Amino acid sequence: MTINVASIKKDFPIFGRLIRGDNRLVYLDSAATSQKPNSVLDAERDFYTLHNAAAHRGAHQLAEEATELYEGARERVAQFLGATSEEVVFTKSATESINLVAYSLSNAEPGSKFHIAAGDEIVVSEMEHHANLIPWQELCRRTGARLRWFSVNDDGRLDLSNLDAIINKKTRIVAITHQSNVLGTINPLDSIVKAAHAVNALVLLDACQSVPHFKVDVANLGVDFLTFSGHKMLGPTGVGVLWGRQELLDEMPPFLTGGSMIENVTMESATYLAAPKRFEAGVPNMAQAVGLGAAIDYLTNIGLDAIHQHEIDLTRRAIEGLRSISGLTFVGPTDVSMRGGVISFEVKGIHPHDLGQALDQYGIAVRTGHHCAWPLMRRFGAVATTRASFYLYNDLQDVEDLVGGVERARAYFLER
Repeated sequence: MTINVASIKKDFPIFGRLIRGDNRLVYLDSAATSQKPNSVLDAERDFYTLHNAAAHRGAHQLAEEATELYEGARERVAQFLGATSEEVVFTKSATESINLVAYSLSNAEPGSKFHIAAGDEIVVSEMEHHANLIPWQELCRRTGARLRWFSVNDDGRLDLSNLDAIINKKTRIVAITHQSNVLGTINPLDSIVKAAHAVNALVLLDACQSVPHFKVDVANLGVDFLTFSGHKMLGPTGVGVLWGRQELLDEMPPFLTGGSMIENVTMESATYLAAPKRFEAGVPNMAQAVGLGAAIDYLTNIGLDAIHQHEIDLTRRAIEGLRSISGLTFVGPTDVSMRGGVISFEVKGIHPHDLGQALDQYGIAVRTGHHCAWPLMRRFGAVATTRASFYLYNDLQDVEDLVGGVERARAYFLER
C-alpha cells in the first residue's frame, strides 16, 4: 500500500501557510512533535463545545458523555497496542509516565517486588533521551542503587556483547528506548527482554519514537511497561500513555494522590482504586485524550505498515542524497535495516545551529542541538547535530529540498 501524501497534506491546515516569506513549509521535525490533522483539532474542539464536563464526576448528561468519550479514547489506545483498557493509564506526557514508574518503585515497601534498595541495579543505554535517563539516575540517588548501561558502537547500534554481565541477578529494571530519537536505530528487544526476565527484572520501553511510526503490539514485545506521548503521533500536547501489565499496575503504589483515585477515605487513612484509576488523580486531561483517540483513528485508517515503509523509502533517498555532500558525516546507521525515519548529521565547518537557521530561511524545519541526549552526543564527540525526521505527510520533494538546502547552506558558509 502506498501513501497519497498530497491528499494527506490537505488534512493538515498548517501546510497551507508560507514560511519566511514565500517558502512552502518543509516540516522535518516530527521526532520533536508532529503536526495535527483536522480530525484531531475537531475532536478536541467538539469536546469543549458540546460535551465539556468532568469525567467520572456527576450524574448529569454532559458528565456521562465526557466519561464515555474519555473511556472510549482509552479503549482506542488499548486496541492500538493490543492491550486491555485496564492496562492503559493516561498521563500528561511520556516523561511523566516514566517518572510515574520510577517514583512508584521508590515508594514501594521493603519486601515488595517493586522495592529498590542499595545494591540493586538499574540498566539503561547510552542512547537514551534524558526523559528515560534522569528519572533512573534520581531513583538510584534516592535508594543507593547503581545505574548501569549498554554502550553504543560506532555504527550507532547497541553493543550487546556484554549482555549477561550488564543484566545480572542484581538488576531490578531495564529501561530502554525502542527507537533512538537521534540515531533512528531500532533496538533488538528479544534478547534484552529475555535476559531481564531470566533474572526477574522488569522491562520498561520508551516507545515515543516507535508507536507513532510502526505497529507495536505489547503482547509480542513481552515488555512490562511501555510509554509514549500523544503529540508525536498527530495528537495533542498534554497527553501521554503508560501501558503496564495489569497485575503489576494493581500492585504498584500510586505516584500522585488526590481525587478520583481513592476507594475509601477517613481522616486517618485512604485506600486506592485498582489501575488505571489509581494513577489518574485529579480531573483528567479529557479533551486531550479524545484528541489522541482521533489521532489513532487517523493513523489506523492509513495503516502503520504503509507509514513505516513510506518513511523508510524517504530515509533511504535522503541518505543517498546527503551522502554526496562534501564534508557531511552521519551520526547513526547509514543503512535502513532496523531503523526509522530519523537522520542526524554534521557538516564540517558549519555549526548545526547555523545550518538549521540557514535551512529555516528556505522554509525547511529541522532540529539542531543535543536532542536531549547529551551522553550520546559525547559518545560521538559532537557538540550538536542537525536532525531531519520524516512522517506520513513528507514526500520526495521534501527530501530533495533538504538535500538542496544543505548544499546551498554549505556554499554560503564555506565557498564564499
